[in-house]
Amino acid sequence: MTRRTFLGASAALAASAALPATGARADPRESRVRAGAPGWPGPADWEGLNRLVGGTLSPVAMPDLADPAIRKLVADPFWIGEHPALTQSSGWLDAWRSAPSRYVVAARSAQDVAQAVRFARAHNLRLVVRGGGHSYLGQSNVPDSLMVWTRRMDQIAVHDAFRPKGSSAAPVPAVSVGAGAIWLRAYQAVSVGAGRYVQGGGCTTVGVAGLVQGNGFGSFSKRYGTVGASLLEAEIVTADGQVRVVNRAREPDLFWALKGGGGGTWGVVTRVTLATHELPQTVGGLNLTIRAKSDEAFRRLLARFVDHYATHLFNPHWGETVHARPDNRLEVTMVFQDLTQAEARGAWAPLTAFCDASPGDYEGQKALLGLAIPARGFWDADFMKAHLPIAIRPDPEPGAKPSDFWWAGDSDQIGAFWAAYRSAWLPQSLLKPQNQARLVDAWFAASRHAEASFHFNKGIAGAPPEAVARARDTATNPAVADAFALCIIAAAAGPAFPGFPQPDMTRLAAGRARVHAAMDEMLRCAPGAGSYVNETDWFQADWQRAFWGPNYPRLLAVKRRYDPTGLFTVHHGVGSEGWSADGFTRG
Repeated sequence: MTRRTFLGASAALAASAALPATGARADPRESRVRAGAPGWPGPADWEGLNRLVGGTLSPVAMPDLADPAIRKLVADPFWIGEHPALTQSSGWLDAWRSAPSRYVVAARSAQDVAQAVRFARAHNLRLVVRGGGHSYLGQSNVPDSLMVWTRRMDQIAVHDAFRPKGSSAAPVPAVSVGAGAIWLRAYQAVSVGAGRYVQGGGCTTVGVAGLVQGNGFGSFSKRYGTVGASLLEAEIVTADGQVRVVNRAREPDLFWALKGGGGGTWGVVTRVTLATHELPQTVGGLNLTIRAKSDEAFRRLLARFVDHYATHLFNPHWGETVHARPDNRLEVTMVFQDLTQAEARGAWAPLTAFCDASPGDYEGQKALLGLAIPARGFWDADFMKAHLPIAIRPDPEPGAKPSDFWWAGDSDQIGAFWAAYRSAWLPQSLLKPQNQARLVDAWFAASRHAEASFHFNKGIAGAPPEAVARARDTATNPAVADAFALCIIAAAAGPAFPGFPQPDMTRLAAGRARVHAAMDEMLRCAPGAGSYVNETDWFQADWQRAFWGPNYPRLLAVKRRYDPTGLFTVHHGVGSEGWSADGFTRG
């Protein structure tokens, strides 16, 4: 960027606090300023901001995706995460397409963030916040916006005893994590390094701060609860440009809103401190695919599985996913903790025995694979490369950290262009014997249209009472605490970034129709079910109730108190009712 030597530090500070130098300030009640429009900051304004943030401001440049060598790197989520022009999803049918912000501040401190926030407020700019870039709803990048990018704020500190500021509570083991850190590195610091456990996300490249604000889940949430429920303290820059440290004792309403009120809504979170837990002795995975040879046999298999889950697996030990597919396959990809390998495999003996008793109806049950490993090795790249190389994908980029990897099962989501993505919490009452038939009928009917998956770790019913209580003390729809699983049904195509072949829209539209037909069937057994804010439909109807239920009025009051002009606006975020889908126009 061209430097203007006549701009001193004091003049730059004034520029960030004053009205735009070019044209009249737009009324924030009407619209945000777009590039080239009256009110867009001039070169001197941008240079002033650059000085204030220590040279970390730059235009956002797209990588040359026409270059085959660069295009190949789009399959690497670590590489995507390091490029502010790209997003982990490439778009959504009839909703949004991945496109870069105009400028980015690659913040290194809360003060850098505060300067960017003040500048955006003074110049009436569209402001977006990006950490890991995993937003399915396209919140990480917005054309003509200023991006605050926290990727460089990735410090991690493990505490033997932490007490939040202003609190009289007893100190507890904890970890403080910068907003730009990804969960893999948090796990490596806490579990591999310190022998403790922090409840984070399942995907290794998801950003820490965004998942906390969405109150997300990890593979072992059935024991430890939601991610936001472990929050002890957060540092956040709010819309007034102030750096605040919030916890139960200091600004408790804002602190509560950060535990599930949605990312990009309350300000820019720059650091979180999370309670850590005792690390289990073992963790493991179990894979099993059973194919039924007729529709009726498949229905009986689903019925048997539902009863088996309710009897043997509905407890803190088991998490992750079971998929019912249109080709009459039941695919199990579950994890467990604090069980021996023999105990884990033994838990499935009644189901496989049921299949063995009808060899003319079922096949595949004898290929059950269950493996337990020391929990400390689960996020240790060296251990996984030596013992379970098939489960991971090491980062192949030249110069990558040898400790970086992603789970092989997450590869199909990298750069995904979504046709549809819907989720619904399923209440635990459906597991009662008198209600199981309703659940089975809905699940079978849904599977005739599309793959219908139950994510058991994304429903907190069946967790220890203290984990359920922590989940209820968050902003998330209370339905999460009464749900045994989150049902997810989705369809997507490959990357659709600029320069890539465009996806087949006809095929995507057909996939979308199947997803909606399948979820409509599931909702017959769970009418009015809530939905998880980080994994949901871009077109979700009644989203305030679906995401937050009775908590929404309180969240809206907090939003109006801390961000009355809607500087932080995201699609279907708290307080976004008065804004267009792109966040530029009010009314």
